[in-house]
Amino acid sequence: MSINLVTLLYLLASVCFIQALKGLSNPRSARAGNAFGIAGMIVAVCTTMSLIFKQAQDLGSDLQTGFSLLLAALVVGGTIGAILARRVEMTKMPELVAAMHSLIGLAAVCIAYAVVSEPQAFGLASESMPKGFLPFGNRIELVIGTFVGAITFSGSVIAFGKLSGKYKFRLFQGAPVVYPGQHLTNLILALVMLGFGAMFYLTQEWTSFLIMTAIAFVLGVLIIIPIGGADMPVVVSMLNSYSGWAAAGIGFSLNNAMLIIAGSLVGSSGAILSYIMCKAMNRSFISVILGGFGAEAGSAADGGSKEQRPVKSGSADDATFMLSNAESVVIVPGYGLAVARAQHALKELTDKLVEQGVQVRYAIHPVAGRMPGHMNVLLAEAEVPYDLVYEMDDINNEFGSTDIVLVLGANDVVNPAAKTDPKSPIAGMPIIEAYKARTVIVNKRSMASGYAGLENELFHMDKTMMVFGDAKKVIEDMVKSVSGSVH
Repeated sequence: MSINLVTLLYLLASVCFIQALKGLSNPRSARAGNAFGIAGMIVAVCTTMSLIFKQAQDLGSDLQTGFSLLLAALVVGGTIGAILARRVEMTKMPELVAAMHSLIGLAAVCIAYAVVSEPQAFGLASESMPKGFLPFGNRIELVIGTFVGAITFSGSVIAFGKLSGKYKFRLFQGAPVVYPGQHLTNLILALVMLGFGAMFYLTQEWTSFLIMTAIAFVLGVLIIIPIGGADMPVVVSMLNSYSGWAAAGIGFSLNNAMLIIAGSLVGSSGAILSYIMCKAMNRSFISVILGGFGAEAGSAADGGSKEQRPVKSGSADDATFMLSNAESVVIVPGYGLAVARAQHALKELTDKLVEQGVQVRYAIHPVAGRMPGHMNVLLAEAEVPYDLVYEMDDINNEFGSTDIVLVLGANDVVNPAAKTDPKSPIAGMPIIEAYKARTVIVNKRSMASGYAGLENELFHMDKTMMVFGDAKKVIEDMVKSVSGSVH
C-alpha cells in the first residue's frame, strides 16, 4: 500500500470522525453520526492493519508472527467489546464509558513505553545517532502522552468505582474523600512529576521515566477522589478529553496523522463539553477539579438525622387523575428513572395522555443523570419523539403557564435553593424551574437527598405532591389507571 493511498484513507477516516461529532451534537442526527464514526474507525483500522501486514511481509517472519498476534488481539478485543455493548444496561452506561477511558489512557502509556524501549522499531532512531537514542522532540511528546495517559487511567478507574456504587472500598464510594492539605499535596506531586519528566527529556534515563509515570498514576487517583457524585457528569467529560489528548500525544511520537487527528477531536470536543457542563452548573472547571461539592455535600448529607419536614403525598391513581385533567404537562426525568428502567413505561404513559388531548413535553437538564446526554439517550431508547424533548434553556420560560410538572427521579436539577438561597452549595446553578408550574408531582423512592446532599425545597411546597415508590411500578400503575379512565 503506497504512502499516498494511506494518507488519503486516513484523511477519509478523519472526515468521517468530524461528521460523526457533528451528527452526535443533535439527537435527530445521532444515528447518522454513529454510522459515520463506525465507518471512519473501520477505514482507519483496516488501513493500519494493511500497512502493518505489508511491512511484515517485507521485513521477515518474526514480524509476520507479531502481525498474527496483533490480529488475534483485535478479534478478541472486538468480540469482548461487542458482547459488553449488547449486554450493558442503560444505567451502567456511565461506568462503561469511564472504563473505556481508562483503557485508552493505559494504551497510551503502554505505547509510550514501547517507543522508549525500542525507538528504532518505530522509525525514530537515526543511524547517525547511538542505538536507542530518542530525538528531543519525541521525548517531549512521550512525556506528555505518558503522564496524561496515566492520569486518565487511574482517574477513570476511580470514576468507574464511584459511578458503579457497588464497591465498599472508600475511594470508590460516591462521597468525596477529603483531607487537610489535599490541594497542596496534589500541587507538589504535579511539580515533582514534571521535574522527573524534564529529567527524562535531558537524560533519557529509565528511572526518571518510571518515577514520573508512577506519580502520574497516583495523581490521577488523588484528583478524582475529592469529587462528589454531583460533579460526575463533568468528570466523565473531562476524562474523555484527557484520553483524547493522550492519544494525540502518542500519535506525534508514532508519526501517525490519524491518531493525532482523532485524539485532537476527542480532546477538544471533551474540553468543550466540560465547559458546557460547568456553565450549566454555574461552576468553574477549576472548582470541579479542586473537589466540587466535597465539603458541602458531606455536611449536608450529615443532616439526614434531622427531623423530617412534612410533605403532601398521594398515590399513582391521584397523580393519574391530575395528569388526565391537565392541559399541559412537562416531564422532568432524572437518574432514578434510569435506575428503575422505566423509560418504556413512561413512553406508554405519554402516548395515553396525548391520546386524551394533553400536551406533553420533556425537560432535560444538561447534567441530569451520571454522564452528559444520559437522559437524551434514555428517552431515545424508548423511542420518545425528538420534538417532545426540550433542553432546559428552551423550556424554562414555559413553566409559568404549565399545569403540571411530573418529576421522575430528579432532585438537584429542580432544587429551588439554587435560585433562592445564596448560601446554598448549588447557589447560582441553572435549574429546571419546575417550581413555577401550577402543580408539581414528584416520584421518588424516599426523601433521600440527591448527589449534592441537599434538602430540596420543592418537595415541601404546598403545590407539590410526592408519590413514593419505584418509578417503573408507579408509572405502570398510572398507565393502567389512564387506560381504565378511557374505557
